[in-house]
Amino acid sequence: MLKLKGTFTAIVTPFRNGKVDMEALKKIVRFQIERGVSGLVPCGSTGEAATLSTEEYLAVIKTVVAAAGGKVPVIPGVGTNSTAKSVEMVKSVSKLGVDGLLAIVPYYNKPTQEGMTAHFSELARATRLPIVLYNIPGRTGVNMLPATTLGLRRKFPHIVGIKEASGNLDQVSEIINGADDGFTVMSGDDSLTLPMMAVGAKGVISVVSNVAPAEAARMCARFLEGDTAGAAAIHHKLFPLVKALFAETNPIPVKYAASLLGLCRPEPRLPLTTLTEPRRAPLKAALIKAGLKIKK
Repeated sequence: MLKLKGTFTAIVTPFRNGKVDMEALKKIVRFQIERGVSGLVPCGSTGEAATLSTEEYLAVIKTVVAAAGGKVPVIPGVGTNSTAKSVEMVKSVSKLGVDGLLAIVPYYNKPTQEGMTAHFSELARATRLPIVLYNIPGRTGVNMLPATTLGLRRKFPHIVGIKEASGNLDQVSEIINGADDGFTVMSGDDSLTLPMMAVGAKGVISVVSNVAPAEAARMCARFLEGDTAGAAAIHHKLFPLVKALFAETNPIPVKYAASLLGLCRPEPRLPLTTLTEPRRAPLKAALIKAGLKIKK
């Protein structure tokens, strides 16, 4: 049974000269596990899944599963703006030893709430693995309403949670108020993780934990243990870094930050480009202020 609690890292996909750097990917997985994260989410928005070929996409997931070695759950991102293609992805990934699937609301074509229900129903029928919905209107152009989320949960019990990145605490509260105990809300916004946990979320699927996994994991753990003051102190320590990591389109800044820590090269894949020069010194300063050790 997939346990959604704590910090799950939406890991970057490292590139070297335009190709996936599998050795760096293994290093990233070890770095995360050694520092206490609760799980790994490859091939999401942060992992630039939309730019990966099918072969690269499956290879990344296989590599992460093997490197994790069952120590933490692996929940890869699936989904496109084509339901048929998304179903094929679900079927393929379900055979790779993963622990669940993170399924994004279809992007660009802006489906209605009815269309979202039909889309996720097809995905749910294609697998028996736990599914975590992913609502991120800033990327998809459309917001999945609480009634749609709750209706899908009632229809398919293996839809076990949602990564909520709407930025709307009222929406988070509405989902939690209407959900049964087996359904979990996870933050999709690092800056809102603590406020969301205050109204009932159980953790975060995080970007900042790419570079500060121990700190992000400790913040969630302290809150869940009842140490709200300790969790708040970590939140405020990480907050400037979180803001710096979203100064340009994710994952541009976090890849540059990861390169400063010696984890991978800073390169994203086109149409994304490397962090612009004026943003570099502030990001480096934010890493240092957060207590992280710069290697270059």
